[in-house]
Amino acid sequence: MLRRLPPCLLLFLLLCLELEELRASDAELLLSKVKPALQGWKHANAELATWNASATPLCLWRGLRWSTPDGRPLRCDAGNLSLALLVSIRLPAAGLAGTLPPELGAFSALASVYLAANQLSGAIPLELGNAPALSALDLSGNRLSGPLPASIWNLCDRATELRLHGNALAGPVPAPAGPNATCDGLHVLDLAANRFSGSFPSFLAAFRGLRRLDLSRNNFSGQPPEALSSRFPPEAFQGNAYYTWNSSPPAGHLSSRGVAGLVIGAMAAAVVLASVSIGRWARRGRSTEMEMLDGDDDAAQQRQGSGRLLVFEGGEHLTPEEVLNATGQVVAKATYCTVYKAKLMGTSGASIELRLLREGCCKPDAASCAAAARRIGRARHRNLVPLRAFYHGRRGEKLLVYDHVPRARALSDLLLLQLQPHKEEEEGRARMAWPTTSSSSSSVLTTWPRRHKVALGVARALAYLHAAQGEAHGNVRASTVLVDDMLVPRLAEHALDRLLLPAAAEALLAAAKADGYKAPELHSMAKCSARTDVYAFGILLLELLMGRKPSEDLPSLVKAAVLEETPLEELLDAGMRPEEEGPLLQALKLAMGCCAPVPAARPTMTEVVRQLEDTRPSPTRTRSAMYSPTESRSDAATPTTIAA
Repeated sequence: MLRRLPPCLLLFLLLCLELEELRASDAELLLSKVKPALQGWKHANAELATWNASATPLCLWRGLRWSTPDGRPLRCDAGNLSLALLVSIRLPAAGLAGTLPPELGAFSALASVYLAANQLSGAIPLELGNAPALSALDLSGNRLSGPLPASIWNLCDRATELRLHGNALAGPVPAPAGPNATCDGLHVLDLAANRFSGSFPSFLAAFRGLRRLDLSRNNFSGQPPEALSSRFPPEAFQGNAYYTWNSSPPAGHLSSRGVAGLVIGAMAAAVVLASVSIGRWARRGRSTEMEMLDGDDDAAQQRQGSGRLLVFEGGEHLTPEEVLNATGQVVAKATYCTVYKAKLMGTSGASIELRLLREGCCKPDAASCAAAARRIGRARHRNLVPLRAFYHGRRGEKLLVYDHVPRARALSDLLLLQLQPHKEEEEGRARMAWPTTSSSSSSVLTTWPRRHKVALGVARALAYLHAAQGEAHGNVRASTVLVDDMLVPRLAEHALDRLLLPAAAEALLAAAKADGYKAPELHSMAKCSARTDVYAFGILLLELLMGRKPSEDLPSLVKAAVLEETPLEELLDAGMRPEEEGPLLQALKLAMGCCAPVPAARPTMTEVVRQLEDTRPSPTRTRSAMYSPTESRSDAATPTTIAA
């Protein structure tokens, strides 16, 4: 039959057969080359044991994600699984003890490789740098040795993160050999805790997209290039030869007593600061209102030039005089600031929120403060409270100007109103009733669909910060989430630690630890990252699910409940309806995944968003106002990892 076909059609069929063979080769290559290399020769690996074409469907091979040739996620009921393309390998802390196979560079669709916290040894194969689709590589916490191949920079065209932290890689860091010397897409580069030597790699200054760099704890000599040291904090270079022998201790380092004294002193000075720097009683005679002034009346004509007001998107209408003369009232106090709800005196009469940073908490350098404020001010997302302006006065006072969210309350306050003792705590005490009255019935978080909407909004905000801004939030907790009467959450205070002195930033971290939101590996605010944000979000999600305070060590409570085979309804908050057991169980698993002790084992916030979207409550059980038509699926979401 084939001989009777026209030559052009015959050639077409032969090409199709060849493409079919190429497409089917991903699974074969994985079994013949990658699995033996990763598994090592000493013993079989439980995760890799699922990579068995005869016993396990392809979509259930652990730690892998597949797609069809047209880019769609693979389904278990797909007709021909042999056409699958490997998209992701995610096996952190999986007990791997082999080597990195060069064949990892041969997969045409492989976009991410996460093999952190294993015992992989040997060299990084130069073929890895030739992977045509690889954009995220995390090999941290292994035993890799030898030099870093120069071919690794071939990934610069598409790579966003490269993490090689905690290996035994040695020698100088090679410069890019190809035409792409700027690595515009690379946002995170972590080479810390290796054995790299020679001078600090000055070529990294040309990496224009680099937002996080860590070269600490290596054997680099000399002083870091000024082009790098001006962009990244000292912690990025400490632990090398130059810092070991030639540096004094980092500025701002204090003992625990010193930190406590600074915080207490800053709080004690708040009253003086409010009365001297900020204002006087307004002529209306109301004791709750203050007039935001910069000095006395004799300096009124000099106010325009007395300080600097940086305005960002949405704050173009603001002027120094409007901000400084706004009448306001104190609505909250934090360790680093006093928060005012203020009303502009102009024709608009709009309300704003002002945060006056406490003296002794903020960095005194105007240039570094302005740079940090600009980074914060460029973030724009529906679920973030946007920074509209930043004012730096002539006496060093600093004001952050935010939108005022009307009829919004902190999530911590809403949960506190609805906190109920669980069944094991009911004996001898009365059960607290859920609130039955509110300005809006939807503002009471009595059901899982309402709490799910809050969780999804917070997750989207964090995914935006991590993926689009390359920024960690650093202070994720229920008290920094504002929820309006339509249950739209807005995450506040993102990246504010960049404005603070080390001691004040550590006070924030201490508060997070006391409240139960601190990731176990986070020992300094300077080390906060997307992964520590994920941990804090996991605690927040457990808080929503269980109706308990996060200071109770919620992950340990869940683990104990699993061991004791406690019924799900006894573990979760009593406001959850029995028919929602499936989605609630999925959310609980997601929260525990976010709280994994090993950072590399936690999902990204993009993956969290996708899972929350996939388990969104059915519209038939949800009010139409719960999710507006504009709340579509996240564009940044990626398919969930298919794993057993």
